[in-house]
Amino acid sequence: MANRRLESLDVHELVRLKRTGVANTEISRLLGCSRQTCVKYVKWARAEGLLGGEMPSAGTVLARLEATLPERQPPQQASSLAALAEEIQAMRGRGMEMAAIRVRLEERHGRSVSYEALRRLVRRLEPGAAPEVFGRVEVRPGEEAQVDFGYAGLTIDPASGQLRKTWVFVIVLSWSRHMYAQLVYDQSVATWLECHRRAFEFFGGVPERIVLDNLKAAILKACREDLEVQRSYRECAEHYGFLIDPNPPVSPHLKGKVEKGGVHYIKRNFLAGRDAEPTDVLGKKLLDWCVLTAGTRVHGTTQAVPLERFVAVERAALRPLPREPYDLAVWKEALLYRDGYVVFDRAWYSAPQRLVGETLWVRGGTRTVTIYGPDHTLVAIHDVALPGERRTHPDHLPPHKAAGLTLTRASCQERAAACGPATTAVVSALLAHRPVDKLRVAGRLLALGEAHGQERLERACALALSYGDGDPATVKAILAGRLDEQPPPTPTPRSRLYAFARAAGEYVSALAGGAA
Repeated sequence: MANRRLESLDVHELVRLKRTGVANTEISRLLGCSRQTCVKYVKWARAEGLLGGEMPSAGTVLARLEATLPERQPPQQASSLAALAEEIQAMRGRGMEMAAIRVRLEERHGRSVSYEALRRLVRRLEPGAAPEVFGRVEVRPGEEAQVDFGYAGLTIDPASGQLRKTWVFVIVLSWSRHMYAQLVYDQSVATWLECHRRAFEFFGGVPERIVLDNLKAAILKACREDLEVQRSYRECAEHYGFLIDPNPPVSPHLKGKVEKGGVHYIKRNFLAGRDAEPTDVLGKKLLDWCVLTAGTRVHGTTQAVPLERFVAVERAALRPLPREPYDLAVWKEALLYRDGYVVFDRAWYSAPQRLVGETLWVRGGTRTVTIYGPDHTLVAIHDVALPGERRTHPDHLPPHKAAGLTLTRASCQERAAACGPATTAVVSALLAHRPVDKLRVAGRLLALGEAHGQERLERACALALSYGDGDPATVKAILAGRLDEQPPPTPTPRSRLYAFARAAGEYVSALAGGAA
C-alpha cells in the first residue's frame, strides 16, 4: 500500500472508524494509506482524547492537527507506476480518462495495473480544480434522448485508403443511459437524418423528445423565442413522432448526459490512444463497445447497468417504430436558372419556364426529387439523377425549343414507325447518312406529319420512294401540291426511262459548231 498524507477529513474519518471498533488494517485499506500511518494517527487521536466521549467535529480535528501535529506528512513511498509517470502524463495530455489509461497500459506492458495506484499518481501529477455546480434534471423512461456530434480524429477511408477527418454521432437515452454511436465523415443533413434512423432501429423505438444543440443540420435560426427548424429534420420528426427540443445558444451543459456521458466518455475511453483504423472496422468495434462495455458498466450516476435498465423498463416505454422508415429527404432552396433547371446534389432538374428567376423549394428523396414553387405548390416530380445528369420534362421547355431539345435518334425512329414503313425507310436513310448528321433534317420531316397528318406523310414518302427520290424536299413538295391525294401515275416502260428528249443530230450539230 503506497503511503500518502491524510487530510483533516481523512483523520476525522479515521477517528470515527476507530471509535466503532474497526481494525487498523481495515482503516488503512479504506483510507488508502499504509498501516504505519494509520497506527501513527490512532496513537495521536488517543493521546488527544478523541477516541472517547462525544464525537468531535471535522473542524475540531483540524484545529488539533494544526496545533499538535503540524508536520504530519510522512515520507512518501514510491508509486508502483512511477516508471510510467511520463507515459501516463502524456496520455492525460491527450484527454484520456484513467479507466482508458489503465486498459492501454495493460495492453502495452502486459501486466495488471491497479486503478487506485493510477488514481493516486494522477492526483499527484495534476492539481485539483474546483468543480462546476449544476442542478440535475431526471426524466421518465422513454421521455428523452440527447444527441450530439464529437470529433473522433482521423480514420482510414476503406474506399481510398486515405486518412479522413471523422466525427462520432452519439445519442443517449436519458433515463437508462443506454447509447448508440456511429462514425461519420461529415455533419450534413443527410448524415444527421441517416444516423437518427439507424439509432431508432438500434433501440427498437423512438423517445418522446430529442434534446440537441443548435447545429445547422437541424436548426437554422438559433434563438430562444423563434426556432426555424430545418425542414428535413422537421419532416423526420413528424414521421417518427418525436419532439425537437434544441438547447438555448451557448448552453451545452443542458445536455450533459450526451456531452459527458456520451461524446466525452467515448472519446476518452473507446477512441483515446488508438492508432488509425479503417472506419468501417472501427465503427463495428464502436457499436459492440456501446453494448458490451458502455452498456454493461455500472453507471456512476444511476448506479445501475444501462443495458439492464433499458431492456427491463425503457425499451417498452419508447414509441413504436413506424411501418416504413423515413425516406431521408433533404430540403433545399434553389434558384431556377434561365435555362429552366435547378441544381440539386450536383444534378439538374427542370421546372416550368414561368418560374425562371424564382427561388424554389427542392425535396430530394432516395427515389424522387420534388420541386415546389414559391407558394409551396407542387410544380415538378423527377426521378433521382446521378451527378452531372439532367432530368427534363418536355412541358417545362419553351414551345419553340421543345422539339429540338428533346430530339433523339431513338425518338425519330419511334415516330417514323408510327407513320409506316415508307416513312421509316426515309428516316432511316437520313439517320444513316455520313458524314453529315441529318438528325434535325429527320426531325423536320417528321414534323410534316404533325402538320399534315401521319397518313399523308406516309403516302408522300411512298410516292417519293417510287420516284427513286427520298429527299425531304421532295416529300415536302408532294405534300404542298397534294400529289399524295391523286391517283398513282401509270408506270413508264423501262425502255423509255433512258430515251433522249431531243434528236441525236441536234447534239452532233452543236458539237460541230452549228454546221448541219
